[in-house]
Amino acid sequence: IWNALTDNYGNVMPVDWKSSHTRALHLPTLNLSEKGVNDNLNLDLSDDEELREQLDMHSIIVSCINDEPLFTAEQVIEEIEEMMQESPDPEDDETPTQSDRLSILSQEIQTLKRSSTNNSYEERVKRLSVAELNELLEEIETAIKDYSEELVQQLALRDELEFEKEVKNSFISVLIEVQNKQREHKETAKKKKKQKNGSPQNGKQERGHMPGTYLTTVIPYEKKNGPPSVEDLQTLTKILHAMKEDSEKVPSLLTDYILK
Repeated sequence: IWNALTDNYGNVMPVDWKSSHTRALHLPTLNLSEKGVNDNLNLDLSDDEELREQLDMHSIIVSCINDEPLFTAEQVIEEIEEMMQESPDPEDDETPTQSDRLSILSQEIQTLKRSSTNNSYEERVKRLSVAELNELLEEIETAIKDYSEELVQQLALRDELEFEKEVKNSFISVLIEVQNKQREHKETAKKKKKQKNGSPQNGKQERGHMPGTYLTTVIPYEKKNGPPSVEDLQTLTKILHAMKEDSEKVPSLLTDYILK
C-alpha cells in the first residue's frame, strides 16, 4: 500500500518505509513487547463461558420482560401527556407570543373537535350553566378572531411572495433574451466586418441610431450583502426591456437608475 501511494508522485522513486525516519519514530511509540506469541495460546475457557453468559442478549431481554410489563403505544402516549400536564411550565410568567397563543388555541380547537365526537361531551355541554356557555362562546369567538387575523396576514404575505416570484421570473427571462440578442449582434457584426474587408466602401456612415447601439449597454451594479430588492429588479427589468428593443429610452432610464 505504501509503495502504491508513494509511486504516484511522478518520476520520484517510492519511499522505502522500512528505512524511513518516520518508521524509526513510529516503532517506539507502539511500545511493542518482545514476548513470544505462544504465551497467548493458553486461553481460559471458564472466562469465555462467563463472558458468553453475560453477552447473551436473549436472556437479557427475557429477564427484562419478566421483570416489567409491556406497555402499548396508547398507554405510553397517555403517560407522556399526563407528565406534560403535571410538569410546570417555566415560561408561564413570560408574555406569550402570537404564534404560541395560536398554537395553544389550535390545541384547544383540536381537543374540542375530538371531544365533540363523544356523547359525553354533549351531555357535559347540556349540564353547563348559561354563564359557562357564554364564557365558552367568548373563547370560541376570540379564537375565530385571532385565526382570521392570522389568515389575513398569511394571505397578504402569500401575495407578496407571488409578486416577488413574478418579478424575478420576468427579470430572468428578459435577461436571457438580451444575452441571446447580444450574441446574435456580435455574430452579425463579425459578418459585416468580413464583408467590409472584402469590399471596401468609401462612403461616409450616416449619423443617427445604428442598429444594436443600445443593445451592448453595460448596467452598473453594486453588490450588496443580500440579493437585489424587488424595486431594483423592476428597474433593471425596464432597462433590459429597452435594451432588447434597442430603444432610445435606454440612456434616460440608465441615468435615472444611477442617480437614484
